[in-house]
Parts: sequence; structure tokens; C-alpha cells
Amino acid sequence: MIDIHAHIFPEISRAQAHALDPAQAPWLKITGPDTGMIMKGDSEFRPVVPVLWDADLRVADMDRLGLDVQIVSATPIMFGYELDAPKVADWAARMNDLTLAYCAGHPDRLKALAQVPLQDTGLACREASRAKAAGHVGVQIGNHVGDRDLDDAQLVEFLHHCAVSDIPVLVHPWDMMGGSGRMRQWMLPWLVAMPAETSLGILSLILSGAFERLPRSLKLCFAHGGGSFAYTLGRVDNAWKYRDIVRQDCPNPPSSYCDRFSVDSAVFDPAALRLLVDVMGSERVMLGSDYPYPLGEQRIGALVGETALLDDAEKHRILTGNARTFFNLA
Repeated sequence: MIDIHAHIFPEISRAQAHALDPAQAPWLKITGPDTGMIMKGDSEFRPVVPVLWDADLRVADMDRLGLDVQIVSATPIMFGYELDAPKVADWAARMNDLTLAYCAGHPDRLKALAQVPLQDTGLACREASRAKAAGHVGVQIGNHVGDRDLDDAQLVEFLHHCAVSDIPVLVHPWDMMGGSGRMRQWMLPWLVAMPAETSLGILSLILSGAFERLPRSLKLCFAHGGGSFAYTLGRVDNAWKYRDIVRQDCPNPPSSYCDRFSVDSAVFDPAALRLLVDVMGSERVMLGSDYPYPLGEQRIGALVGETALLDDAEKHRILTGNARTFFNLA
């Protein structure tokens, strides 16, 4: 099995983070033999476990779970899109080098996705290409930069660069909508806003006509099962059919663009997975876990492997075959 959606957080020191931004940049505080805390400035952000920074422990866990390969990427708090672009370019390069170092002891088991300073297109393209040459198998980006969604001209330019450079892209939701006054309890930003953010990223590309301008060679995957996209696509197609303001920039029905991107399998319910495969096609769904965070799949691959709603060929494509092709793995 190949898990395409798993996170790391290197042993970033407080001094390294403060050099980027004392109040905003994240760093790792080791709090015990089996615990740590991601810090944001001087504030606690999230308790974490050692597999995030210890590759040997991760690979041992992969053995327990029956995983052959895990493609690891930054925890989104590491992005730094809201900070000074040249500083973030240097930060991204350092983080990418740390990610490669994390993978270096297990090169056949761990593969790396790079992060980029997405707020500056030129710097982002430069780092994506540098990272590919250094050994990354693709890049991970957030679904927006401030108020700019993926249909923004500069973000489309970055995606075009990745298409012509054969750099696969994983889009991860982050900085969720809702503001500090709403969805304060029960992890509602992760339960409501995160799926909405992912769907927003997909629809911004479809309805803006961006896919008409991007090469079909672009390898684009949306994490978290594409968010709410598959489950609201009928509503979107209906709106496109009956409202000219929906179809003004989109020449074809929204559902016709499902062959332009992939999604991961992190939907946690067999019926939801079956619908996702029906909408996207089994050749455009890849195993993703969000490991090792608590809202991820705890027995990675169990949803796909154990459901009676997929046949053996579909399971093979989702668990292994699609990822090998998408990320150019041997």
C-alpha cells in the first residue's frame, strides 16, 4: 500500500522559527519521551507524537500497518503564506531539506513532498523545481493564499509551471473559513470548514475556466476525499444548467472536469467511498490517511481494503497503482 497523505513536523528549533517570525512561525517543543507540542511563537498549537519527527519510529509503525510507502509532507502550519515572501522562500528550502533528511534513512519507504512560498509565484516555481531536482516527488500547497483561491492568476501560473515541469501537486485545506467568532467548539472548523475549503478549491478551478487554460498534463490531487465536492456535485451541475452566472466562465458542465484531478480516500465511510469512486472513477482516487493526526484513518487502508463495495481491481488501483503512476514511483 502507498499512503499519499501523511504529515511530518521536523525538529524545528525555537531559534529557527523566531528567525522567520517570532510570533507566527511554528517550532517543536519536546515535552516528554513520547510527546511533543507544536508551538506557534510562544503559544501552544497542537500536541504531537514522535513519529512526526522520528523516521525510524514511523517506519516501524508502517510495518505494523502493512504500509509499503508513505509520501510525507509538511504540517500546513509550516506553510508561512502570510509572512514575508523572501524569508519564507529560505524557510521553505530549509524545511524541504529537513524533509529529505527525514526520508533519507528509508529511501524506499518514505518519499517527500515539498512546500513552497506560494504567496510569490516566481519564488514558488523556483523552489518547486529545486526541490524536484533534490529528490522530492512533488509539492504540497494550501488551497488558498489569503483571499486568493486557486483560480487566482498567479496560482494558476504556478500550477502551469508544475504541469510543464511534471511536478505532481497535492492540495491540502488550511486556514479554514469561519473566523474566530464561529465554530469555536467540537472541532467544527475541521468537521465543517475543512471539507468546504477543499470543495472551494476544486470549484474555483472548474467554474473560473482555469482548467481550460491549464495543460492536461497537470497532476493535481485534493486531500480529504475532495472535501464536500463529490456529495454536492449534483447541486453544482444543476446550478450550471439553470443559472448563467454559474456557467459564465465555465463552458462545460462541472461534472465533466472530474477527469482533470484526483482525490485521496480519506472519507471514513464505505458508502461515501463508493460514491466518491462513482463520481471520480477508481483511477483518480488514491489512499490517503492524514497520519498521524487523530482525525486521520487509524488503520490505514482498512476502509478501502475491507469494504465489499469495491472490487479487487478498484482496491488495487486505490491502494497502490494510481499513486505509482501519479508520483512517478518505480
